[in-house]
Amino acid sequence: MKAAGFNVTHVYGLTETYGPASVNDWHREWDALEASEQAAKKARQGVRYPVLVALDVLDPATMQQVARDGETLGEVMFRGNVVMKGYLKNKTATEKEFAGGWFHSGDLGVIHPDGYIQLKDRSKDIIISGGENISSIEVEDALYKHPAVQVVAVVAKPDDKWGETPCAFVELKPGVAATADELIAWCRDHLAAYKCPRHIVFAEIPKTSTGKLQKFKLRDVVKEM
Repeated sequence: MKAAGFNVTHVYGLTETYGPASVNDWHREWDALEASEQAAKKARQGVRYPVLVALDVLDPATMQQVARDGETLGEVMFRGNVVMKGYLKNKTATEKEFAGGWFHSGDLGVIHPDGYIQLKDRSKDIIISGGENISSIEVEDALYKHPAVQVVAVVAKPDDKWGETPCAFVELKPGVAATADELIAWCRDHLAAYKCPRHIVFAEIPKTSTGKLQKFKLRDVVKEM
């Protein structure tokens, strides 16, 4: 996008938090970084807007802050006047989402030493394989770097030994070829071995009218595989 002349500002929020609640506030010194390093900085969801009282990454079980190391996974939570009061006529859902006095976003992420948060996955999309948490977004990011990949969605496939393993649905770019073995080998060069997909499915990925990938449909597919 930058090479095409656009300046992207990354914002993040939910309907329940009045749209954007955080912003990736750009630091001038980051302009000196290599393009790939700048892209990694841009990918983070950032810090809270002043109108939001608090934005943090907490352990949902203990409600304690996770380590600010950019690696420890927790749930992104919000607090403040721009956060909704609750779900209309749904006390049960409201109490669940505001457990501990914070709004639980359902988004899993990390917080970096500089205080910027970065999403890693939706809680329902995280893949637990052999007791290890695997971010479907991280696997997708690795596959998107392959020159033949146009669209990719990674979901958990039930596995007798590991509980779940990553399964990648891939749409290739027009006129470009790639094999499943090639894409798996590519992932091994870019990810830890346990994060690599064991299955690659070449198929058109179901999307909404706005282009959002419908992973719930893919989960139904893998259950029948």
